[in-house]
Amino acid sequence: MRVAIYPGSFDPVTNGHLDIIKRASGLFDKIIVSVLNNSAKTPLFSVEERVKMLKEVTKDIPNVEVDSFSGLTSDYAKSKNVKVLIRGLRAVTDFDYELHLAQTNSLLSGGNLETVFLTTDLAYSFLSASTVREIASFNGDISKCVPEYVADKLYEKYGHK
Repeated sequence: MRVAIYPGSFDPVTNGHLDIIKRASGLFDKIIVSVLNNSAKTPLFSVEERVKMLKEVTKDIPNVEVDSFSGLTSDYAKSKNVKVLIRGLRAVTDFDYELHLAQTNSLLSGGNLETVFLTTDLAYSFLSASTVREIASFNGDISKCVPEYVADKLYEKYGHK
């Protein structure tokens, strides 16, 4: 069975993330979308809230599982016996950072972890979770950026609904 992990903060999950998840689900038998509990960041949503949102917006994709983890991605992949990571690239500026991560994960795994890069659909190339959070904080229209369920959670978090 071909299994891949798509790790990320997903704070919140955007339509760009969903684009990558849907396309990756067509390439692999199973995709584990894994929410990183990153102690270096102060997220808007808790890990539990992000997992719940991801489960809701991926419920119609049968080969997607949602999980969470903390620590090194390479250790998490090893614990799941997975040898492939999925990463999305929005623009050339993402590549330097993502290449560094891919090389580091390969090194930490003893060469047993590959990274597959999927380029984001042009329609979502401008999207980032931080931009979506900023727009939502000012009660701006995020309907083209995130699923309706996620938009409702964002507006609620900022006290707009």
